[in-house]
Amino acid sequence: MQGLDFRKKRKSTSKSRRRKRHGSAKNSLRFDTEKSGLRYVKDHVYGRRSVNAKEALLWAVEILIVCMTAVLLVAAFGQRVSTVGDSMSPVLRNGDVVLVNHFIYNIKSPARGDIIVFRQNENSHYSIKRVVGLPGETVQITDGTILINGEEMKEDIYVSDIVYAGTAQEPVELGKDEYFVIGDNHTASDDSRTPGVGNIKEDDIYGEAWFIASPWKDFGFV
Repeated sequence: MQGLDFRKKRKSTSKSRRRKRHGSAKNSLRFDTEKSGLRYVKDHVYGRRSVNAKEALLWAVEILIVCMTAVLLVAAFGQRVSTVGDSMSPVLRNGDVVLVNHFIYNIKSPARGDIIVFRQNENSHYSIKRVVGLPGETVQITDGTILINGEEMKEDIYVSDIVYAGTAQEPVELGKDEYFVIGDNHTASDDSRTPGVGNIKEDDIYGEAWFIASPWKDFGFV
């Protein structure tokens, strides 16, 4: 009888062990089903999405700034004008495509020797000539020589032995906003010497020619 009791006790003991194991298994299952890890992953994903959205916005703003800068640069320095005729030869030849600095004369006035691009009315094409006389000066051409305020001017003068004096045969007084221009190839140039052109108003000046964009041997700075 005692032996039977002993076996029962062992059975009961084994049952209790099974219950403990079963209980521990349930506990482990409850632990595994906790969603803290899932919540962490979701929060991490949402955080990455928000960061990506900010990066995309900054990227879009940078592209917009670059595009606006490019447009402004083209408007200020990239306007193209084609040279018609050889009045500025050999510096510029017929058909040369010239880039115009449209911004420069907003911060300074045209200087003697500058090659300017101007248009006297909207229906005419752009002309390209070199500045000889400045506002307030008196220009005269005598014996093929340019006189500024009665004195021979040699600096920044690119013409000599001028055959045709035109209107400058007599002293030409320039107003406070007027310029006297002549083409480097003066024998083939209609410029301030001719009555049809005359003095150039400052408002008619579009900008300064600064670069030859033609894909030929003349490509480069003016």
